[in-house]
Amino acid sequence: MSIEILPVTKRKDLHDFIHLPFLLHKNDRLWVPPLFMDEWQFFSAKKNPAFKKNDAILFLARKDGRTMGRIMGIVNTERNRMFHEQNARFGFMESIEDEEVVGELLNRVESWARGLGMVKLVGPMGFSDQDPEAFLIEGFEYEPTISTIYNFPYIPRLVEACGYTKEIDYYCYVLDLSHPIPEYYKMIADKVMARGEFTFKNFTKRKEMEPYVKPVLELLSETYIDLYGFVPLSPEEIEALGKKYLPILDPRLVKIGLKNDQVIGFLIGMPNMNRGFRKANGRLFPFGIIHLLRESKRSKQLDLLLGGIRKEYRNIGLDALGMKWMIQTAKEMGFITIDSHNELENNLAVRAEMERLGGKLCKKRRIYQKSL
Repeated sequence: MSIEILPVTKRKDLHDFIHLPFLLHKNDRLWVPPLFMDEWQFFSAKKNPAFKKNDAILFLARKDGRTMGRIMGIVNTERNRMFHEQNARFGFMESIEDEEVVGELLNRVESWARGLGMVKLVGPMGFSDQDPEAFLIEGFEYEPTISTIYNFPYIPRLVEACGYTKEIDYYCYVLDLSHPIPEYYKMIADKVMARGEFTFKNFTKRKEMEPYVKPVLELLSETYIDLYGFVPLSPEEIEALGKKYLPILDPRLVKIGLKNDQVIGFLIGMPNMNRGFRKANGRLFPFGIIHLLRESKRSKQLDLLLGGIRKEYRNIGLDALGMKWMIQTAKEMGFITIDSHNELENNLAVRAEMERLGGKLCKKRRIYQKSL
């Protein structure tokens, strides 16, 4: 029987779309299962505000009655308007090791995108860069970080066989916390403190962070605007993102810089809770939450989640102060490594900072492109 590519139109289809990765990766030691409740929320046009300002479609690949693959097509209309692009995105691809399945999935999204007047398809990407993006191409032996893709090694090869080439790469660094912070790094941080014009917030309770969630996410939209693929978050998306992450953030790992009570910089980290997610296996209740809470206390790897500095306050040492501050807290909490998360290959300033701190390049991820 030939491969059928079918749009997701019914709840049963969406069930198959959400559950397929669990079937494909069941013997994959380092894959991290998402929570089913988060997946149902994300892929619901009624519950995810991103659907309101983007065109999106989900497809399943079936053969002999079995689901073999999945893909999502997205046209981010706001990004296209702001940057005068006519790009579509593909994302959330999963497939068996079969070039025909991968090819048919991509072909279907290409046809859909051409029908909307698009001239280029890029991916994997989501609605925004807060969604998982870029296939892992190097470093499969390392633990994934939160909101990143852990794909099979064959997936990039099969995508390339369909005519896709590199669009841009992300680099990821690991910092060994047994190494001391370089002295000159401490000097830069101390000079910032000596200026006396900035104040810095330490938190011990989540409730203390609540007033800063919206200003931080608004600053994120402002500081990330020049980064590849980024689109400012709508008020609804800011609210949804705050609700998603505030309950699981450790207040000690949220660092915020202020000037005249205005947020001018932030750095946010999270314990790597992959082992807890694997034990939960998609279900928060009744025992998944216990596994996650336990792992948040046991984890020895800190994942950097988000960071940014208002443009007019860059290049004066605030980045050095933030990292020194985060490293000190991480050591006090018993972490032994820090994972930098994704850094764009052309974000030379951040990459240089990781390397000055002794960071080792551990993973590379790639976004692909194809002209339509």
